[in-house]
Amino acid sequence: MELQTFLKKQGVPFELHQHETAFTAQQVAQEEHVSGDVVAKSVLVRAGDRYLLCVLQASHKVDLNRLAAVLQSDQCELADEAEIARLFPDAEVGAEPPFGKMYNLETLVDEALAKCRWITFQAGTHRQAVRMRYDDYARLAQPRVANFSLHL
Repeated sequence: MELQTFLKKQGVPFELHQHETAFTAQQVAQEEHVSGDVVAKSVLVRAGDRYLLCVLQASHKVDLNRLAAVLQSDQCELADEAEIARLFPDAEVGAEPPFGKMYNLETLVDEALAKCRWITFQAGTHRQAVRMRYDDYARLAQPRVANFSLHL
């Protein structure tokens, strides 16, 4: 299901912004004229035989060792582009929306992002971003909140 359709069905307020092509979350922050601390980036991770969607600030990176400890997994690895394309068929690779639930994936949100009042994230393309209240996002995504990132 496309992100805008999902959000409209849920009845939550959001803003959809068009911007120049941005391939990284930090570029989205620049295009949207906001801090990387309020841009949520989605990172697909493989922990054993399962996939999880990790959502964190653009100004941070996933600490795979810390994430493995949080998940009580022997090893965590970043998924490759082929895995991302397979699991997010309606999104451009690298622009996955932060709603694992839409793709039957568990969502983990880093605790630093969970402190934000508003978040901005890619809307499935490299040219669109959504801005919405974090509380609305959390209500829809139903993420597990944990400490798994490091500041870049």
